[in-house]
Amino acid sequence: MADFGEILRNIGEFGTFQKLLICAVSFPNILFSFELACVLFIQSDPDRHCNTDWILKADANLTLQEQLNLTIPLEQDGSFSRCRMFAPVDWDIGAIREHGLNETTVCQNGWEYERSLYTATIITDFDLVCDRAHLPQVAQSVIMLGVLLGALLFGPFAEAVGRKRAAQISMVVVLMFTVASALSPNYWLFLLSEFLMGVGSGGFRLNGIILATEWIGVSKRSWGACITQLCSATGHAILAGLVYLVRDWRLTQLITAALLAVVCVYIWFLPESARWLLDRGRTEEAKELLLKVAAVNKGRFPDSHLEKIPVKETEKKSGFFILFQSSVLRRYFFTVVFVWFSLNVAYYCISFNVGNFGLDVFMTQLFFGLTEMPAQLLCMWLLEALGRRISFISTLLVGGLLSVLMLVFSHGNPIAGTTLATFGRFTFIWAASICNVYLQELFPTSCRQTAFGLGTIICRSGSLIAPLVNILATYHWSIPMATFSSLILISGGLSFLLPETRGIELPDSADEVENNRNKKTTKKECESNTDIKSKVCVRKPASLHASSSPPKVK
Repeated sequence: MADFGEILRNIGEFGTFQKLLICAVSFPNILFSFELACVLFIQSDPDRHCNTDWILKADANLTLQEQLNLTIPLEQDGSFSRCRMFAPVDWDIGAIREHGLNETTVCQNGWEYERSLYTATIITDFDLVCDRAHLPQVAQSVIMLGVLLGALLFGPFAEAVGRKRAAQISMVVVLMFTVASALSPNYWLFLLSEFLMGVGSGGFRLNGIILATEWIGVSKRSWGACITQLCSATGHAILAGLVYLVRDWRLTQLITAALLAVVCVYIWFLPESARWLLDRGRTEEAKELLLKVAAVNKGRFPDSHLEKIPVKETEKKSGFFILFQSSVLRRYFFTVVFVWFSLNVAYYCISFNVGNFGLDVFMTQLFFGLTEMPAQLLCMWLLEALGRRISFISTLLVGGLLSVLMLVFSHGNPIAGTTLATFGRFTFIWAASICNVYLQELFPTSCRQTAFGLGTIICRSGSLIAPLVNILATYHWSIPMATFSSLILISGGLSFLLPETRGIELPDSADEVENNRNKKTTKKECESNTDIKSKVCVRKPASLHASSSPPKVK
C-alpha cells in the first residue's frame, strides 16, 4: 500500500495546486469578518431623545431647543431624559407654556438619534435602547449560536457527503442570509437572518480548513489553518476602513453579499479531498484527482503508486464512535477543546467590547486586525521551527499573564487597556490557530471532521457566552476579565498533556494514533524516516512497516 504522505511528496506537498486551494478557501474568511460589522460597530448608548413632534401641531415654528424644553423632562444631572417624555396633551401652545407638562411616560413615537458617528446601526434602525438595550448583546450571541449549530450540522454532513459539497452548500447559505439580513424590516427577522448566516459561516470555516489541510504535506501542513486565520485577521483590519467609509450597516452587508456572490461562483470548482475519497472507498475518483494534481504541480505520480492504492471498504463505525471509543483520542479531544473554549471566551469578551476601551473605535478595531496578522505569520514559522507543543504552552501562559495585567492596570486607563487588549488578542489568536492545527493532526481521517466539528461546537459556545460574560460588568467591571483570565491560565496548565505532532503524517485510523502517538520515536527511527527534502521526521504507520518488504542483500 502506498502511504498518502508518500504520494503527496511525489505529486507536490505544497505546489501550485495547494496554493490555489488555500487562496480559494481562505478568501471568504476576510468577508466573514465583515459580517460582524452590524454587531461590532454600534454605539451601545447613542445620544438621543424621544420623538415629540406631536407638539408641532400646537406650534409648527418651535425651535428644537424650545421643543425639548417643553416636552422632555430633565435628569438629575440637568440633561434631557433619553427614555422618557411628557405625555402628549390636546392643548394650545399658550396653555402648555403657562402651565407646563408634569405627567411623564415612555417614548411613544420612537427616538431622534444623534448621527455624527454612524448613519445607521441596528440600534438606531430597530430602536434597541432603554428597555431594549440588552438586545444588541442578544444579537451577538445569536450569531455565535448559528456558527455553533453550523459546525454541528456540517461536521457529520461532510463525513457523509464530502468536504467539497459541505463547503459549497454552507457558502450559499451565507450569501442568502447576508442579503436577508441587510433587507430585514424589523429586529426579529434580522435576528433570524443573522442566525442562519452564522450557520453557513460555521459550516464553511470548518470544511474549508479541513479541505486545505488534507491536501498539504507535513512540511507545510500548519499553513492551512494559519493562512485561513491570517485572512480573518486581514478582514478585521479592512473592516475598520470599510465601516469608517460607509457608516451604514445595511450597505456594509450588501457590499459583503456582492463579494460573497463571487465566492459562490468559484466554490463549485473546488476539488474533493483525496484523503476522504480513499477513506470512503472511492479509490478510482481519488486516483483521477491525484493525477490532475500531479499535472498542475508538475510533479510525478508513478504507475506503481496507482497499483499500490488499494480499494478500501467504507468504515462502518461513525466518526463519533471512533472518537470516543479510544481513551487517547478522548484525552486529546477534551484537552484541546477546553483550551479552545477558553480562548474564544477571552477573544470575544475583548472583541465585543471594542467600543469601550476609551479610544477611537475605528483605530481600536484597526489595531486589533493589524496585530493579529503578525501573530499568524509568526505562528506559521514557529510551528515548524519550535513545534506545536512548545508554541502552544508559551502562548497560553503569556496570554494568561496579559489577561491578569489587563485586570490590574486597564481600568480607567484607556491607553493601557487598549494596549493590553491588543496584545492579549495577539496571543489568543495565535493559540487558537494551534488548536486548529492540533485538531487536524491528532485525529485520524475516519473521525477528523467529527472531532473538528464537535470541537468547534464546544469552542464556539465560548463565543456564544462571551457577550453574557460582558454583561456581568454591570455588577463589577472586573468580573469579565477575572473570568477569562482564570480560564486561560488553567488552559496553559492543561496544554502540557498534549504531544508533539510536528513532522508526523496525518493518521488515517484510530489504531495508528494508539500505536504510534503514544510512544516516543527514537533517534534511529527518526533518522530512518526523515524526509530528505523537508528535513522532518515522518513516522509511518505500523501497518506499513510491518508490510514492507525486507531489504535485498547484495
